[in-house]
Amino acid sequence: MNMRLETNLRGAAARAYVRVVGANRELSWLLFEVAMPVLGTAAYVFIYRALEAPREYLGFVVLGGAMTAYWLNVLWAMASQFYWERQSGILETYMVTPISLMSILLGMAVGGMFQTSLRALSVWSLGSLIFGVTYQISHPWLGVGVFLVTLAALYGLGMLFASVFLLYGREAWHLSNLLQEPIYLVSGFYFPVKALGIWVAVLASFIPLTLGLDALRQVFFGGTSHGFLSPWLEAGLLTFLAALFILSARRALIHMEWLAKREGRLTLKWQ
Repeated sequence: MNMRLETNLRGAAARAYVRVVGANRELSWLLFEVAMPVLGTAAYVFIYRALEAPREYLGFVVLGGAMTAYWLNVLWAMASQFYWERQSGILETYMVTPISLMSILLGMAVGGMFQTSLRALSVWSLGSLIFGVTYQISHPWLGVGVFLVTLAALYGLGMLFASVFLLYGREAWHLSNLLQEPIYLVSGFYFPVKALGIWVAVLASFIPLTLGLDALRQVFFGGTSHGFLSPWLEAGLLTFLAALFILSARRALIHMEWLAKREGRLTLKWQ
């Protein structure tokens, strides 16, 4: 048992190493991954300034712009990873290694969190500095806890999507492209999700960043009145979502491996 656990942890560490080191070798990517989100955030900042909205809205936008980095990392570098590695012929190697696919996805998640956190921190710092955003952090440790469980739920969702992308291939790929901008809207990346109405906000709460952003904004801006739910309640819901998505991802991976053994291929149909 201990040997199996050690093997899986070493496999996860090796997969994380690739993400941490490999992604930072191409420094030109920093220009696009930091400068471009700042430009997108600036558009909403100027809109709020033109409307003479409260200054805390500028902080809402900057924080949302920074958190988009995690969503994009989950969608394109986590959920789609198995699909692209099947296309390049590497997936078969994963299937025959003596470690769990969950360990491989864990390594991807840890490595993705590290590199994406650097980009998100850069976007947040630059945005706060350029636009003069000030913060009144009410519960620092609650903020840290919300951030961590948000990432756990978000990357758990990415693990689940990894199986969906692999099983359904281009159909899931096109669907993710279709839903990217609507998810930006319903998750409240650039405005309080409460403004969409209670039922839309409830449905959007199944996307971890919806609750995570709402709770972080309340913590960072001294308990703003624009919050959807109590940040403590949102932290509890995020913990539940994290467990739900991770367990669902495990079942989906087991089902995917079963299909591979039964049918001798890694998709439900040829693509």
